[in-house]
Amino acid sequence: MTLRGFFAGSALALASFGTAAADNLTLYCAAEEAWCQQIKTDFEAKTGITVDMTRKSSGETYAQVRAEASNPKGDVWWGGTGDPHLQAAEEDLTEAYESPNRGELQDWAIKQAAAADNKTIGVYSGALGFGYNKDLLAQNSLPEPKCWADLTKPEYKGHIQMANPNSSGTAYTMLATMVQLMGEDKGFEYLKALHKNINQYTKSGSAPIKAAGLGETTIGIVFMHDAVAQSAAGFPIVTICPCEGTGFEIGSMSLIKGARNPEAARQFYDWALTAEMQSKAKDAKSFQLPSNKNAAVSGLTPDLSTIKLIDYDFEKYGSSDERKRLLKKWDEEVSTLPQ
Repeated sequence: MTLRGFFAGSALALASFGTAAADNLTLYCAAEEAWCQQIKTDFEAKTGITVDMTRKSSGETYAQVRAEASNPKGDVWWGGTGDPHLQAAEEDLTEAYESPNRGELQDWAIKQAAAADNKTIGVYSGALGFGYNKDLLAQNSLPEPKCWADLTKPEYKGHIQMANPNSSGTAYTMLATMVQLMGEDKGFEYLKALHKNINQYTKSGSAPIKAAGLGETTIGIVFMHDAVAQSAAGFPIVTICPCEGTGFEIGSMSLIKGARNPEAARQFYDWALTAEMQSKAKDAKSFQLPSNKNAAVSGLTPDLSTIKLIDYDFEKYGSSDERKRLLKKWDEEVSTLPQ
């Protein structure tokens, strides 16, 4: 599945928000903390439903949903990369649902739902890349990295951070991107070479670029919108779209199977697909591309139609067996190597 051609510029009526059967909702949010808090506050104000929100990375959220399968504590899993959402759907951890607001969504959001028999759906998208601290780059007399290949050069040793793909959807997207971009053998050779230059594998996908913004590392491998967010906050970060091409995410949303508050969960799901809700992402300094065609988009949001995107195979790399296999291989062949 590809996003190419889907980003060039009916709305359904906003779903009714009457009195919910339940007064509470437990939300697992895998986006940035500020955005998660905004979503919680806005939904509470819209509906009067009290939201208990927990923010974790995509991989951590998947692990929690899986661990709680026999006694689910969450109602909705919102955000984070789509691969673990697809894995959860395959493992029957989430519920099928077709919102009346589907007609407002981009084709790629609906294709994500189709790949999971409607057990998940796309809520935003963003391309993988990296960013660097231009002050640190100058202080260390380092050349500007422009390509994935540049990051394996010896002069960048100790200057790069990325997340651990076991906990981070961003880093798993990086792993799956290299395999698809280069082929599995060459992709893993690349990851081994990159490993020599990594100073830390973080738990959260956006942590590397935040560290770069604070001057704690020079380069962070992240989704490009996270690098843009650091620049928008005033940090000396330059965002790079790798010259070879890159992968992308379809940030997704799923209803947790066996949820305690299913009616409130569906209310949230419908609301989360509206242009009204998605237009507010920019207010939280989140610069992903929204899935609702009518949502307002920040001028700082990377234009995915201009980026060389690979034909990322979400069904394959979001499958349970493939994710487990690649993560095991990374654990055994990459993470254990000396640096």
